Order: sequence, then structure tokens, then C-alpha cells
Amino acid sequence: MPSTRSPSDRERALKHQGALREERGAATAEFVMVSALLVLLTMMILQLAFLVHVRNTLIDAASTGARLGVLHDRTAQDGAERTAELISGSITAAHAEDISYEYVPSGEGRSLRITVRTQVPLLGPYLGAGELEVSGNAYEFD
Repeated sequence: MPSTRSPSDRERALKHQGALREERGAATAEFVMVSALLVLLTMMILQLAFLVHVRNTLIDAASTGARLGVLHDRTAQDGAERTAELISGSITAAHAEDISYEYVPSGEGRSLRITVRTQVPLLGPYLGAGELEVSGNAYEFD
């Protein structure tokens, strides 16, 4: 039984096969390019999330230390030490190296301000470039 295809159909089929050969491997290249971008985007989001986590943890530790430091049987040094303990226990001790405190007069009493200075974390928990400074305050009544 002879073929019912015309020669023009055969030529179109050969051209289509040639085009398919030229696109061979394109899906692999596209996958590599798109997956590299997705991995980079995911790493950037994770890094931002880690930075926000470190910042919030430092603020909480400084505030907790300040509240402890204004108690009647405690000193500001006790509050600074508690801040360092909280930071070392939740992140890394490297973030607890520069902790200072000061009393700020306000209203009918004074406030204890505990300040934590550290480097902005880059590449996960490791210290990097840039300065991050947070503080926590607690009011001490006379």
C-alpha cells in the first residue's frame, strides 16, 4: 500500500525533526539556569530570616537583662550578665562580646538601658560585615 503522504508533508516532517535535534539539551540548560536562580533566592530569604531572628533575640535578651537589673536586690551588672547568658544560650557567644549598660534619668526615677553591639551575621550564624546595635530598657522606680 503506497504512502498517502505528499512530498511536502515529508519535507515538513524532516524539518520538524531537524528543529527538534537543534533544541536537544535545551531543557537541561534551562533547568540549570532556573534552579540556580531559585537556590540563590532561597538562600537570600533564609539569610534575611536569620538576620531578623538574631535581631529579635538580641532585643529580647537586652530587655530581659534590663528588667532583671532594675530589681531591688539586683544590679545593672547582673542584668548585663543575664543578657550575655541569654545570647550565648540562644545564638552564639560571639554576639555577646560587647554589652554595655547605663542609667538614663527619666520622670520620677531612672531607666536602665542595656545595649548590645555586634556584627551583622552573614552566611548563617557567622559574624560578618556591618554593625548591629540593639538596646533594652526597664524603668526603675525610686
